[in-house]
Amino acid sequence: MRRFLPGLVLALAAMASPAQTLRWASQGDVQSMDPHSQNESLTNAINGQVHESLVNRGKQLEIVAVLATEWQQIEPTLWRLRLRPAVKFHDGSVFTADDVVFSVLRARAGSSDIRVYATALGEPRAVDVLTVEFRLAQVNPVFLQHLTTVQIMSRAWSEKHNATKALDFKNKEEGHAARNANGTGPFMLVAREPDVKTVYKRNPAWWGKFEGNVQQVVYTPIKSDATRSAALISGEIDFVLDPAPQDLPRLRNTLGVKVIEGAENRVLFVGMDQARDKLLYARVPGDKNPFKDLRVRKALYQAVDIETLKTKLMRGQALPTGGITPSPLGAFNDAALEKRLPYDLAAARKLMLEAGYADGFEVTMDCPNNRYINDEEICLALAAMWAQLGVKLKVNAMPRSTYFPKLQKYDTSMYLLGWGGSITDAETTLTPVLRSRVPGDPSGVGSWNFGGASDARLDELAGASSREPDAKKRESLIKSALARHNELVLNIPLHRQVIPWAARSNVSVLHRADNWLEWQWVSVK
Repeated sequence: MRRFLPGLVLALAAMASPAQTLRWASQGDVQSMDPHSQNESLTNAINGQVHESLVNRGKQLEIVAVLATEWQQIEPTLWRLRLRPAVKFHDGSVFTADDVVFSVLRARAGSSDIRVYATALGEPRAVDVLTVEFRLAQVNPVFLQHLTTVQIMSRAWSEKHNATKALDFKNKEEGHAARNANGTGPFMLVAREPDVKTVYKRNPAWWGKFEGNVQQVVYTPIKSDATRSAALISGEIDFVLDPAPQDLPRLRNTLGVKVIEGAENRVLFVGMDQARDKLLYARVPGDKNPFKDLRVRKALYQAVDIETLKTKLMRGQALPTGGITPSPLGAFNDAALEKRLPYDLAAARKLMLEAGYADGFEVTMDCPNNRYINDEEICLALAAMWAQLGVKLKVNAMPRSTYFPKLQKYDTSMYLLGWGGSITDAETTLTPVLRSRVPGDPSGVGSWNFGGASDARLDELAGASSREPDAKKRESLIKSALARHNELVLNIPLHRQVIPWAARSNVSVLHRADNWLEWQWVSVK
């Protein structure tokens, strides 16, 4: 029988332990540990490893049971859910219906950035310790999909740490929940250093079954595309969520590295301030707001050379679209709703002339520089294209931690935004992004309509689709609302992201179209 010396056994054990640590990176950092404070995809995905929702997404984005084991629509406006027994929070306290009611109310109140979804769930009520009911004000055709967006917190922990309200991220509110967390999920927060690194460990008391072998996770934001790729190639990190398109050929041909192909449910578009009579950040003849003129919006749209963006800048890692939903499924794969206005510089110049802006104008465009693939570069490319119309575009690029609060204060004249996630239904675009903002409305309708675009007919159609139980009637309403948006060019669509992942060859991950890395499925060999 082969014998190993004690020293060698210890050395082998020391070598084996890092193999169960996942070190990964993306260009920006998670915004907050508070799961209701900021509705941003990376933030939701990372917090979703600590906090769980009642139902969530499986490997094919299907609805799966999580903290709820069964659900039933008792009446058109009443849902009843049975909760998973014997679940504990990371501090050892027991999960109950009281935590669900607390979390939903917290998520729909005040500064919560997911209040539009939580409000759509209606009034929660604890029937008993493991049963909760939701009484809705109106039929919600996507109730279960909305349910995936609310991550559950411990009421007792929140009360103990003065965290009963979602932190106001846009106004830089700090609190215990910004850097600490106590969920029921498969991983526990160990250490949080904003913009440096965040460390997690496996939850040994998790109710579920791990498919992967990861024991520890270290997330490090790395803004530079070249530095992220170099760190992966050198083995300093194991996984990159957002490799730059220009680095993909090199990564595909690097020994020890693999690229996991996949598109994302995310559409990128340009929004414009259409609410103010005078733009905040612009120099326009006559001090007017040119974005209030359909001809100007259409001219800018038709001056976008989308194929050059796709081939030269995005290196083919983009799917140009005239649609405004994250996935064409949101528009029922309707070709007419997906069709772009043609690139036509002559037509664009004619429209500018007719609108009274033959010599163009100056305007500032807010743009993140660490959120979407080539985000700042897209804005710079648009500046060059629109210069042919005489439009002088100043690109104001900034980190996402500054960018999103700026937009959420409506402190913008023009901006680049990406919208997407696991929900492909048009509801989560129509209600928060396309419907009109209503001052003082706590429901969150229009809360991500940063340009203040408003159309009564679109509001009517979109609002009706939110409560229509008949599938065919609802499809017709949604298509009509999206067609109205396209007709008015309320936003300028660009493309849907294609976002391959990159990893060391010894790392096994599952790519999903919501760009959500689920750690419990990851193995590091």
